[in-house]
Amino acid sequence: MNILVTGSNGQLGNEMRVLSSAHPNHQYFFTDVIEADGVSVLDITDKAAVSAYVSSNAIELIVNCAAYTNVDKAEEDEATALKINAEALGVLGAQGVRVVHVSTDYVFSGDEHVPCRETDPVAPRTAYGRTKYEGEKRLLAVCPEAVILRTAWLYSSFGNNFVKTMIRLGKERKELGVVFDQIGTPTYAADLAQAIFTVIESPVWRPGVYHFTNEGVCSWYDFTIAIHELTGIQKCQVRPILSEEYQYKTPRPHYSVLDKSKFKKTFNVTIPHWMDGLKRCVRRLDF
Repeated sequence: MNILVTGSNGQLGNEMRVLSSAHPNHQYFFTDVIEADGVSVLDITDKAAVSAYVSSNAIELIVNCAAYTNVDKAEEDEATALKINAEALGVLGAQGVRVVHVSTDYVFSGDEHVPCRETDPVAPRTAYGRTKYEGEKRLLAVCPEAVILRTAWLYSSFGNNFVKTMIRLGKERKELGVVFDQIGTPTYAADLAQAIFTVIESPVWRPGVYHFTNEGVCSWYDFTIAIHELTGIQKCQVRPILSEEYQYKTPRPHYSVLDKSKFKKTFNVTIPHWMDGLKRCVRRLDF
């Protein structure tokens, strides 16, 4: 099968590239808006360009890893976020092939006190969340056979992310305040990539919306403590602080845990705990 992977220069896209070598029964076409080694250029908001690429390469499945993910900048430029997170999904979904798309926990309000299920009502409170949910709707409208995976707190050995930032700050500072009243599940992008391959290689195509993160829950403070312990950072004192002390430009969900029962039952898989994922990621980092 010929598989197009968009957003291949990002965290998840890079993990897809790494794992693709373990799935040689398919041919992969890795693209992004910026060319890189092994990655060709494709603007997913350009209808003509996408159609031409899909046709010329006989693409049978699209995995969309591209997204506008800067939560604060999305508030200032929702039009651009909408173009990438929503309008592009209408383009990708209209190609007449199956689509696997990655969405976010930000489609929910963050006020919940139990893990969110796929059937729970959405209530995005940010431009990022609104545009991602709009992308879900536009994709399903033109491609009802699509698979949507909502995830949260993504990190990787590639790109910029919370894990790398906490390692850098832990080395630079003697003291660090980290929010403890936001709860969620850190998700190793390599595990999400493996989940995507599980969907692709399932003997039966099972369309729908699914939730996928690693197992377990923690606060950003707990996550930071684990990162520093695993990387041997001892001279930086990490203090738990309230969200109001951090003064976010854009509100963050206070409880951002996703119920993964549907994915586990449908695909008969066991999902690693977030600490296990973090350990594997740290082993790949040069710190």
